[in-house]
This record gives sequence, C-alpha cells and structure tokens, in this order.
Amino acid sequence: MKQIEDILAAARENPANIRYADLCRVCDYFFGKPRQKGTSHRIYKMVWQGDPRVNIQKKGNKAKPYQVRQVLAAINRLEKMDVG
Repeated sequence: MKQIEDILAAARENPANIRYADLCRVCDYFFGKPRQKGTSHRIYKMVWQGDPRVNIQKKGNKAKPYQVRQVLAAINRLEKMDVG
C-alpha cells in the first residue's frame, strides 16, 4: 500500500498520472469522509468557503489532473491554517 507522502510526492511531480483510488485515499486522510459519494463525484467539505474546492471524479482509473492540483492547493491551504 502506498503511503500518503508517496502519493503526494507523485501528485506534485505529475498530476496527470495519479490513480483515482490513491487520490481518494489522500482526500479521506486530509479532509475526512466525503459529504457525497456513490455518484460520479466525491465532494469533500472544506473548513473555508470558496476555492480551492475538493470535488473529484474518475477519468478511467486515473484522477483528473486539474482536480489533483485542486487537492494539492487545498492541502497547502489546510497546512498553512494549522501553522499560523
């Protein structure tokens, strides 16, 4: 099983080559359970309003690259909130 850090490193290096299941694992770790799942989208509730939003969906067995970048931006914002 890939560790969260390994998935994040791979996502930062190449957002177009991240498996959807791995992105779900990262999102569940950082944001908790999605408020919606079971449809084509998994939507996570953020502690802030507006962007970056986290709403991910599959493209084959991969995650959509722009959504991977949104997840990374949300994680960065979340980490800044914890520090400051």
